[in-house]
Amino acid sequence: MADSRIKALTPAELDVEQQALYDSIVTGPRAQGPQLFALQDDGGRLNGPFGLMLHVPGLGSALQELGSAVRYRTAMTARIREIAILTVAAATESEFERYAHERVGHAVGLSAEETTALRSGEFRSEDTTEQAAYDVCRHLLEGANTLGDEDFRRFEVGLGHSALLELVVLVGYYRTLSQMMNVFAVGAPAGLEDE
Repeated sequence: MADSRIKALTPAELDVEQQALYDSIVTGPRAQGPQLFALQDDGGRLNGPFGLMLHVPGLGSALQELGSAVRYRTAMTARIREIAILTVAAATESEFERYAHERVGHAVGLSAEETTALRSGEFRSEDTTEQAAYDVCRHLLEGANTLGDEDFRRFEVGLGHSALLELVVLVGYYRTLSQMMNVFAVGAPAGLEDE
């Protein structure tokens, strides 16, 4: 967040509520297992939306909990989740989400060709469930903000109502993060944008 419109807070600058949120992020599920993207910089400041969340910890705690639920407590396959997140990243031009989730996407089996296609809005999958999930996300992100009756029935048949609801929440959550980062000019960590 070095070049953003808001100061990136170091651990020493945090109050009690901010520290509790910080700890939940750096010790929670995002920090478990292999680190595919940097949660913190060398000074301990949080990267991406997490650093912004610290400025309003009451809201930030709820946001990071929702994000944790979207990432770790849904029935979506890891591939579908990353296809959906990268679709939002492309539509909202979120540098950080692209940086972070292309790495996660590759780790869960998305090829370089697939992440390139997601970035350009030309993704196609032989898997009908993956394609339906992508199509739902694109539909919501292309200004519709809803599904007409025919589209709703088609996607509900293809995905089921629970998966459809999970995707709608995922799109809204990552759209929110992207908007926060766009407004406050938060990008990928310095020097890593084009990796």
